Amino acid sequence: MTTPHILVVEDEKHLGVGIKYNLEAENYRVTLVVDGPTALRLVESGKESIDLIVLDLMLPGMSGYSVCQSIRQAGLTTPVLMLSARTLAEDRTRGFDVGANQYMSKPFELDELLSRIKNLLQIAAREPTKASSKKMVERVVEFQFGHTQVDFETHEVSVSGKSVRMTPKELRLLKYFAEHRGRVISRNELLSEVWGVSGNLQTRAVDQFIARLRKIIEPEPSLPIHLLTIRDAGYRFIAEPAEDERANRNNDTGD
Repeated sequence: MTTPHILVVEDEKHLGVGIKYNLEAENYRVTLVVDGPTALRLVESGKESIDLIVLDLMLPGMSGYSVCQSIRQAGLTTPVLMLSARTLAEDRTRGFDVGANQYMSKPFELDELLSRIKNLLQIAAREPTKASSKKMVERVVEFQFGHTQVDFETHEVSVSGKSVRMTPKELRLLKYFAEHRGRVISRNELLSEVWGVSGNLQTRAVDQFIARLRKIIEPEPSLPIHLLTIRDAGYRFIAEPAEDERANRNNDTGD
């Protein structure tokens, strides 16, 4: 079994060295760099396989936000665990917007860091085998529904013929719905499969992103016809709602 390779991007020397030491004690292979441009060049070069990135926000030359966004725009899905001394909700939201899988505030407990890293690596390891599981999932690249057209490879989105900007996380969430359209999907599943965090985490992130998606794709966000809330169960995405479905959604709500 190949030893996972973790890239640690941290400019605080004592913290970076400490993280590297403890990860190596867990039998991971670790590369430590201290600035954003170096990290981005290493990841995009493809010279070394990197299984996970531990990414600080405040970095010389290029912020962690910019590094993560550039990685996602390059089409790379390497799990990113973002670290920051910032604790405001908008900082976390921005981290998820640019494509981070998880976000931890400094100072943090070592055991929690190790647990999150293990969790992200396990999810990433399962990803290639999902298509061969019993429940086959259609992989979507280009997708059209209602007045919306999306190319998930180029990140091009248009609604009613007008170009619309969507964040990497919004696109990833929409892609998951598109690939599982018609099925009721719980918040726990979305947290696990889209955010890469434990489904037991208490957060309003899913609901906030659903509301943002509705503002983009729904003709009337307060009366959704594509992205429906199923009470006490989760959400269901309908690409082509039938007329009788629009009129008879007694158990569905846009809340």
